[in-house]
Amino acid sequence: MKKLILSLSLSMLITFPALSQVKSPQPSPAAEVHQTIGLSNFKISYSRPGVKGRTVFGDLVPYGKVWRTGANKAVQFTVDTDIKVEGKELKGGHYALFTVPNKDSWDVIWYEETEIWGTPSEWVDSLEALRVNVKTQSLSNLVESFTIAWEDVSNGKSGILSLSWEKTKVSLKVEVPTDEIAQASIETTMAGPTHSDYYRAASYYLEAGKDLKQAHEWISKACEIRGEEAYWYFRKKALIEAELGMYKEAIASAEISLKNAKAKGNDDYVKMNEASIAEWKKK
Repeated sequence: MKKLILSLSLSMLITFPALSQVKSPQPSPAAEVHQTIGLSNFKISYSRPGVKGRTVFGDLVPYGKVWRTGANKAVQFTVDTDIKVEGKELKGGHYALFTVPNKDSWDVIWYEETEIWGTPSEWVDSLEALRVNVKTQSLSNLVESFTIAWEDVSNGKSGILSLSWEKTKVSLKVEVPTDEIAQASIETTMAGPTHSDYYRAASYYLEAGKDLKQAHEWISKACEIRGEEAYWYFRKKALIEAELGMYKEAIASAEISLKNAKAKGNDDYVKMNEASIAEWKKK
């Protein structure tokens, strides 16, 4: 019996370490970038190698050759709508992102085969969904870790996708079809709209600087259906009327909004309406 217990004890001592794993940080840590531009959603997954005192471009990363664009698995690029990159069409979907760095410009390539570690063993031209060429920018400050980032995301229509490492940066203009998607949604919904559909459509037209007469028609329908207790609807109606130069009507709508905002105890709307009424009475 003692021999059996000793044997079991030795077995546990021998096998237990095999169940453990040493944890250590990755030399090129993983990163994810999520960005919404307008109605388009982007997700980029990549690894971030460091310069670590090395010469990167033209040495560690040779010029003129396909680069995995970071480290480890190829960069994963996902977008849920069609977009334009540097004016060229790219269908919505999931891609691997590769580059061909050169001193003065880079090719940036969206590749349809995604499950690739490093670069493809055999490049297949027909799997290129898009290839664009962009000029490089020289940076005065060192970027230690390879970085993919969104910059200048503006007005729901475009953004700049930048790739930076060492003292080199490339930037790509990405345009999204926000207006087309919103317009299609509005046209579809208007076949049987609710008061909130009318309100959202009118709000979008106001914010996007589109047909304000159409926006006024929609917001008027929203207010008619919803009733005066929806003071935020009447606030929007007043703003649209003021943009149209209909100050008498704008004041009347703002006064309805003001009255009901006071009844509901919404001080923010009270202040906004009082300020607008005072301003519009001077027109």
